[in-house]
Amino acid sequence: MFAKRIESLSESMTMAITSLARELKANGKDVLSFSAGEPDFDTPKAIKDAAKKAIDEGFTKYTSIEGIPELLDAIIDKLKRDNNLTYTRKQVIVSNGAKHSLFNIFQTLIDEEDEVIIPSPYWVTYPELVKYSGGKPIIIKTSEKNGFKITPQELKEAITPKTKILILTTPSNPTGAIYSKDELKSLADVLKGTHIFVVSDEMYEKLTYEGSFTSAAAISEDMYNRTITINGLSKSAAMTGWRFGYLATPNEDIVQAIKKLQSQSTSNINSITQKAAIKGLDGTIEKDIEFMRNEFKKRRDIAYELINSIDGLSIVKPDGAFYLFVNHKEVEKDSLKFAKRLLEQEGVAVVPGIGFGMDGYFRFSFATNLDTIEKGIKRIKRFVEKE
Repeated sequence: MFAKRIESLSESMTMAITSLARELKANGKDVLSFSAGEPDFDTPKAIKDAAKKAIDEGFTKYTSIEGIPELLDAIIDKLKRDNNLTYTRKQVIVSNGAKHSLFNIFQTLIDEEDEVIIPSPYWVTYPELVKYSGGKPIIIKTSEKNGFKITPQELKEAITPKTKILILTTPSNPTGAIYSKDELKSLADVLKGTHIFVVSDEMYEKLTYEGSFTSAAAISEDMYNRTITINGLSKSAAMTGWRFGYLATPNEDIVQAIKKLQSQSTSNINSITQKAAIKGLDGTIEKDIEFMRNEFKKRRDIAYELINSIDGLSIVKPDGAFYLFVNHKEVEKDSLKFAKRLLEQEGVAVVPGIGFGMDGYFRFSFATNLDTIEKGIKRIKRFVEKE
């Protein structure tokens, strides 16, 4: 009945666990969910005010597919100001969230059997979108000793004549790892002389706690020319439900191809979101972002200490994002079993590491208030001690 491509697609484990937790909670079970990658803060007032103004002024019609000019200019200015990257309007396109941007890239660039290198642990959506597009995910398993980051040698060994794309996520979901400027330079050296695209997912760039963030495209002219930068406002501006993402690349042909695809699928993104997003990009909400970043850092530090003190659990301290990727192999090697029993017995929802390509771990989101975090970790401790 169904097309083969949809039969091969797996549901997002993150969304599945989050939905199950909500369902259990709605049915009266006391559930604490640490599964969703969603800030608990409200969208900043300046963004909401811009949206209200857009509605009041009747800005509710179709727009150009790639985004309104003033929004494209806001993205261009942001990339120049924050990342020292220069683009034109023809090199940027907005989509319905960064996930949509990724879907468009893979649908546009990948042919059957093209290989896409994905470091593991990875965001759950990467390999699924690659497979749906007819490509072949090539997984490089990272290790705790390397901070969950691929090495130049590992990248070199994974490259074949069929390699089309390398996906980099910095800061990482689920580990919070950030590639330093020197580490990115080393990976860039391996790519020299190849025709491999780099898809750099930088959604968590504003949520960093140690070190400094460097955009992959800013490393060198060679990296600039091969990199497609993905970003948005879901995490930094608490705009998950607004569905705003964008990509930038000096390759205008790629943008034109994506525009063609989007013209036959979703067309433009929500017109009101476009007006609101300008305020999320132009520097207006920097104080709001800094407030959220500081709160996340406090939560990270407390959650890290509490979980790391539990016998049988350990964590590599994340430098960015808002997740802890917890090693539970001493308790249970099967992450699906661990997460299921934890939810059933203690009402705590976490995402199994197998969904991110690495069993024996679970992802714990600290994008919620401290009281809930402390209460949840007490339950996790009780569960681990029983196990």
